[in-house]
Amino acid sequence: MMTVRFSQHMRLTLGALAMTLLAGCASQGEPVYSPKALTSFEQTSSLNEAWSTRVGKGLGRARYPIAPARDGDTLFAADIEGTVESFAAKSGERQWRVALDVPISSALTAIAGQVYLGTRNGEVLALDQRDGSVNWRAHVSSEVLAAPQANQQLLIVQSSDGHVTALDRRTGEERWVYTASLPRLTLRGTGTPQTIDPVTFAGFANGRLTTLDNRNGQPLWEQQVAIPSGRSDVDRLVDITGQPVLTPDGRLFVTSYNGRVMALEATRGEVLWARDLSSRHTPVLVGDFLFVATDASHVVALDAENGRELWRNDDLEGRWITAPAFADGRLVFGDAEGYVHLLNAREGEIVGRTRVDNSGISVRPVTEGGTIHVQANNGRLETLVISP
Repeated sequence: MMTVRFSQHMRLTLGALAMTLLAGCASQGEPVYSPKALTSFEQTSSLNEAWSTRVGKGLGRARYPIAPARDGDTLFAADIEGTVESFAAKSGERQWRVALDVPISSALTAIAGQVYLGTRNGEVLALDQRDGSVNWRAHVSSEVLAAPQANQQLLIVQSSDGHVTALDRRTGEERWVYTASLPRLTLRGTGTPQTIDPVTFAGFANGRLTTLDNRNGQPLWEQQVAIPSGRSDVDRLVDITGQPVLTPDGRLFVTSYNGRVMALEATRGEVLWARDLSSRHTPVLVGDFLFVATDASHVVALDAENGRELWRNDDLEGRWITAPAFADGRLVFGDAEGYVHLLNAREGEIVGRTRVDNSGISVRPVTEGGTIHVQANNGRLETLVISP
């Protein structure tokens, strides 16, 4: 569920936002969307269930973005009440389950023997992948909705009040804090930082992308990705709520709400190209294709070299699709009615579909080769295998 945030404490539901942006109407505070009816297609890929289970209470009514994470042959998943579980990714065998005394609010990050997560009360925890024991806890300034991001030395945590905090990965000790100025009204959700050893790239609700020096948290350059326009605060929403995508050759791709998809030169922030597309989601780069899920739930393929539109699929319009994932030549999306859709990445047509759970899917699927792990809003965790 998408909501907007008013100052620190007051929140407007998606219903109010939908009335303004979609000329819809809200009912009892529930989200408003007009999903396009699913139509028949030529199925050339099937999705076969390998295993499924249930993880705690799921994502809760607020649909916290508690996406699972995979590291090697192990999958980790959690719920809003602090249950964290570890599974053998291939068989689904549960390896451990822990009940933490914290309300989890962020996606998980699993790397180098640790599982990192953030909470609604501004805690960050590092768990041991072997048994789920807590290695350390740290506090940041406010609720954490973005998955913590690790480099060799630091864990970078972006919180909902515009703070970016660098913690020592070994101990959780605070190294530095950067604070961005946020507008009065924002979408509920924050950007997810992209970090490498020298720098961190962080996007904010003011539409700016900032590069921070990981030695001290000082900004090296900033770029305005989206420019607020319009008379009302809602019209002027320009949040960056996805994660910048960094390429080995030093290009950055970033999306924004009510704004643009932009390609930047990573060392100086120079604009390589920009295209008017509104997206709250992290894009996917595969070869020279940049795939974007727009806020209208169109899937758009752009030429990563120049931003030219290569194809667009609007078959899922209004279905509140997740950020795209990539699996064995196909794009993978969940939607608000609980379907998983496969699109041919080169041509853009739908080639496969199955329904996981009617509670809906709001977090990005996790993929490895032709395997897809999907967590539904009520906690159902299902692993699918693409065939052929």
